Amino acid sequence: MEQKLFVYNTLTRKKEEFIPLDAPHVGMYVCGPTVYSDVHLGNCRTFISFDLIFRYLLHLGYKVRYVRNITDAGHLEGDADEGEDKVSKKARLSQLEPMEIVQKYTVDFHEVMKTFNALPPSIEPTATGHIIEQIELVKAILEKGYAYEVDGSVYFDVEKYNETQDYGILNGRKLEDMLNNTRALGGQNEKHGKLDFALWIKAKPEHLMKWPSPWGVGFPGWHLECSAMSNKYLGHKFDIHGGGMDLMATHHTNEIAQNVASCGNSPANYWLHTNMLTVNGQKMSKSLGNSFLPAQLFEGNHELLKKGYSPMAVRFFFMQASYRSTVDFSNEALDAAEKFYKTLAEAAKKLNTLQQNTLVAVEDEAESAIIAACEDCYNGMNDNFNSPKTLEALNNLSKWINSFANATRNSGVVSAETFELMKKTYNDFFYDVLGLKQDDNESGDTAGLLGLIVNLRNQAKANKDYATSDKIREGLKQIGFQLNDNKQGTTDWIKI
Repeated sequence: MEQKLFVYNTLTRKKEEFIPLDAPHVGMYVCGPTVYSDVHLGNCRTFISFDLIFRYLLHLGYKVRYVRNITDAGHLEGDADEGEDKVSKKARLSQLEPMEIVQKYTVDFHEVMKTFNALPPSIEPTATGHIIEQIELVKAILEKGYAYEVDGSVYFDVEKYNETQDYGILNGRKLEDMLNNTRALGGQNEKHGKLDFALWIKAKPEHLMKWPSPWGVGFPGWHLECSAMSNKYLGHKFDIHGGGMDLMATHHTNEIAQNVASCGNSPANYWLHTNMLTVNGQKMSKSLGNSFLPAQLFEGNHELLKKGYSPMAVRFFFMQASYRSTVDFSNEALDAAEKFYKTLAEAAKKLNTLQQNTLVAVEDEAESAIIAACEDCYNGMNDNFNSPKTLEALNNLSKWINSFANATRNSGVVSAETFELMKKTYNDFFYDVLGLKQDDNESGDTAGLLGLIVNLRNQAKANKDYATSDKIREGLKQIGFQLNDNKQGTTDWIKI
């Protein structure tokens, strides 16, 4: 079936048909983490969302170059050319080299992403690995007259730029409104205007991470790296630029200004932004005591969590909401997501045990319902990557799979073509597009041991020793294994 994909473009504030610049090739840039601390769940939500987008584009047959950067220098504490470099500060407080901090938290980030079954990007460039490209970009902006140098620092002249361009094109705000709502410069007297931002910052003697430049020893401004690296790996014009919605108003706005000023092009045709996380209706923040790390969520090691949740249940939880919607953490919501995930995961296992029989008759209801549900898997994702709609379609397919597996319906009531369509669509979307996997990937030794325990429990039940049977069930549950009972007894288990 022909697939037309529509995406919500922050730049135009409407849904648009996705038409790549050079199909089947697609260029996608996503702003990655600043690696000075453990990756938090808000970051995870963003990167899992773009992993879903990456996976679906690949599924549609596009050849995607997915670039996601690592910020390892230049990101100051105030996010507005103020304060100490986040990586350098962490290194100073830890009495370590900055690159030790970068290595530690980059490895941590990769491990968390792997735990969530996120595919690695095609290219993962670092800010410190592209100092030359950033210096060249500053030179180009200076040559075009959109920047000025003051005592070793270089600033972008926003008001000069806005004379011929629309600085607020992405966030939808007028320059006058932004100026009126921006605080006074304070100690930043070098800047000509309140909205001007640093392209290159003169380093103080005690600054740990600094490089020589035509303007003296310093380091790049935070906004510069993404422009330099997207230009290098995707060109001056590419298809998709993404990140969290918190980056839209300033970071992405400044990226557009840098690109237009240096080469005359806005970098991306489509701008996609993920929404924030809340906890029980409140913004997630350390100051409120409601912020927790992925490991705490997996282990249930936080006062707000009644138990731990598997990485796949958490990934599923994120995908129950559109990437543009707020996601609210609560034990009840996580429990519901876990239950829903397990339903679809069990259906995926059952599906691969079903066999298509030689047909004599075809049941029209089954044919039409299964075909419609398969189409709806695509309809959901083609509607701005609407994963909740796709999950609903998979749930409809899972009901048919369970019916066939439980022999309440015979798989022979659908044609071989429809049966194969159902099998392929379910597997494609569950595993490849949504990036889910079974939670019971235990070693052979563990599986053998659990099988022995299950047999002992079945014997206890057969002997009406229900106290032992219940003790085995609860003991396994406490160490993360859920037994599945049916009329034939306990036949399998899943990791929780």
